[in-house]
Amino acid sequence: MSGTFGASVVFRLGPLAITETVVTTWGILVVFGGLAAFLARRLRDEPARWQIAVEGIVVAIETAIAEVVSAEVVPQAARHLLPFIATLWLFVVVANLMGLVPGLHSPTGDLSTTAALAALVLLSTHWYGIRVKGLRPYLRHYLEPSAILLPFHIISELTRTLALAIRLFGNMMSLEMAAMLLLLIAGFLVPVPLLMLHVVEALVQAYIFGMLALIYIAGAFEAAADTPEPSEGTEAASTHPSPPQEPP
Repeated sequence: MSGTFGASVVFRLGPLAITETVVTTWGILVVFGGLAAFLARRLRDEPARWQIAVEGIVVAIETAIAEVVSAEVVPQAARHLLPFIATLWLFVVVANLMGLVPGLHSPTGDLSTTAALAALVLLSTHWYGIRVKGLRPYLRHYLEPSAILLPFHIISELTRTLALAIRLFGNMMSLEMAAMLLLLIAGFLVPVPLLMLHVVEALVQAYIFGMLALIYIAGAFEAAADTPEPSEGTEAASTHPSPPQEPP
């Protein structure tokens, strides 16, 4: 039995078909949750080698976020975005590398997975933008410089989300197909270069996906920050003009 784009159905929950992609994704999430709980309980003031390595990864991701999102626009933006961007990056990396495990396929080679990730990026973009400026000021930037451009803003949001999903899906699916064709043609004569190509491509695609998500969120921050707010003093002055001064 097959699911979306050839993903085999493992079992069913009533009318819902649970495919191999879903089971693999659940497995990644369980491993992430268990590993995070395990490491959190073993943090020490004098770090061991594994703690130094983990802290180095966290610092590297936080530095990458800080280079894209300016602290002048949103103070401590890297701290706010670190949980989401780090989780997104790590998940996509592991999901891309799952194709190296015999008998498994990369969840990101399924369009349903990449579409869900792209939708999550879309929602988080608006969530962070609203948190920075508020609902009305954030939505107001879609009407600037003219309300006529509102449909074009909406189309832009949808098309870039669609492109984000299809880009990762197409690259990972083509990578697995190329690996399968090479193995069929050359057998196991070129396994090491093939594995290295898969690893490099998986890391590159994860970096591109996470960086695009970060750029979209940074754009929402800047759009919210650039949206002018009508000041109460200005409105009061325009509503109640000051009386003219009498000549001496």
